[in-house]
Amino acid sequence: MNAALEFTLLGNATSLPWAEVPEWPVEAFVAATAAGLDRGGRLCAWFGVPENGATRLVTVLAFDGDNTLAVGRSAPLSGGYPALTATHAQAHLFEREIWEQHGLTPEGHPWLKPVRRSAGTAPVNGDFFRVDGREVHEVAVGPVHAGIIEPGHFRFQCAGEEVLHLEIALGYQHRGVEEAMAGGPHRATMSQMETVAGDTTIAHATAHATVLEALAGGEAPLRAQWLRAIALELERLANHTGDLGALAGDVAFLPTASACGKIRGDFLNLTALLCGNRFGRGLVRPGGCRHDLEPERAAQMRDRLSAALAEVEQAAAWLWDAASVRARFENTGTIFPAQAAGIGLVGPAARACGLVRDVRYDHPAGWHRMAQVPVAVWPGGDVFARARVRSLEVQRSGQFILDQLASPAEGEIRGELPASAPDTLAVALVEGWRGEVCHVALTDAAGRFRRYKIVDPSFHNWMGLALALRGQAISDFPLCNKSFNLSYCGFDL
Repeated sequence: MNAALEFTLLGNATSLPWAEVPEWPVEAFVAATAAGLDRGGRLCAWFGVPENGATRLVTVLAFDGDNTLAVGRSAPLSGGYPALTATHAQAHLFEREIWEQHGLTPEGHPWLKPVRRSAGTAPVNGDFFRVDGREVHEVAVGPVHAGIIEPGHFRFQCAGEEVLHLEIALGYQHRGVEEAMAGGPHRATMSQMETVAGDTTIAHATAHATVLEALAGGEAPLRAQWLRAIALELERLANHTGDLGALAGDVAFLPTASACGKIRGDFLNLTALLCGNRFGRGLVRPGGCRHDLEPERAAQMRDRLSAALAEVEQAAAWLWDAASVRARFENTGTIFPAQAAGIGLVGPAARACGLVRDVRYDHPAGWHRMAQVPVAVWPGGDVFARARVRSLEVQRSGQFILDQLASPAEGEIRGELPASAPDTLAVALVEGWRGEVCHVALTDAAGRFRRYKIVDPSFHNWMGLALALRGQAISDFPLCNKSFNLSYCGFDL
């Protein structure tokens, strides 16, 4: 029997007792994970769980075509194990993270170094890859940047203006969010979840609330799920609109740049209309939502949303009609479908390579089980494709919200949530605006968090930016970087 078939299968936003998660010796565990990836799985999470001085490895695979997740664990180990990265590149960062956090060496890993700037006795970022040659030179950017963005270092190996290799070093803040979750949930937990990546407040808050609901064996009332779905799509609208404007600004196309900056604010203000906060903080809570949307404000939201959608459609039309924009966007920062699948890209970056990969479609949970948003896919894999996917998602998310406002769910917005089950594993996936947000919680004998793992979509996608720069002029970096618009803080957990 194929080892991958021995994983325990479960649905999104569900849980199972820790004792029912299948266990293998580490060599068989790595082989089973590799077999699961070979038959079409994706690596959602791969992390360590400390146990009596040793560490268990845990894997969560997504089988999108079957709408199922698969989980498994290794026997406790110390020292080393055969690297999964040697055969499956999407495990690359996960195994580096396990090495820095737990001291387990993935033997055969091609480029083992810390994921974050420093970790315990590990070297500070390790050595950077270097390309030799008389005409090759090195350009270092960051970690301190102009403006208010967070720290990140970019090391370019160039031959003239052409980028031969880009290496990205992040993790300068040592945020410690996952460590702070041990023994939780605490009074500060929900605030921490809302700031895992501040521009992705709704997605991370929803994933956390869903994990707790799965651990309690329940779910939020239908009206709360309806409110969460509206808020999630408003978050997508605001960020995609802002990115379209920023992309226009990077190629000096000011009509769309100026218009989208204003319209992004309009979408943020609609979230504030819903819950009093432009980023959605304070709306989602385990068991439901804290704020409702009565008919008067729903009507106001519908009118303001319709106007904003018309404006962003016009701003996008200016962008697509400009020959100067297409000349800069097309064939810039291209990632091929095989590369995207190999490194595990998610979200708009994956869909811009022609991959049909969207949690709302592949692993629907909450309100998205009952009301689908069509998946926006564009071939090409370049800056133009990533911009077009964003534009399509603005249209489809906007129409989704209008449809939901026309036929709201009824009932309570919050229900009683029982205590979390002890010694239980729960998984929740949410399609944030950057892509798949994954939260995995494991409870102890008292029902408190023994281990809490968060995988922001940026963790999957930074390698995509590095690949997109190969063969490009170094002057294309700002445009390629903005076409991904990844999170520094969501990576540094």
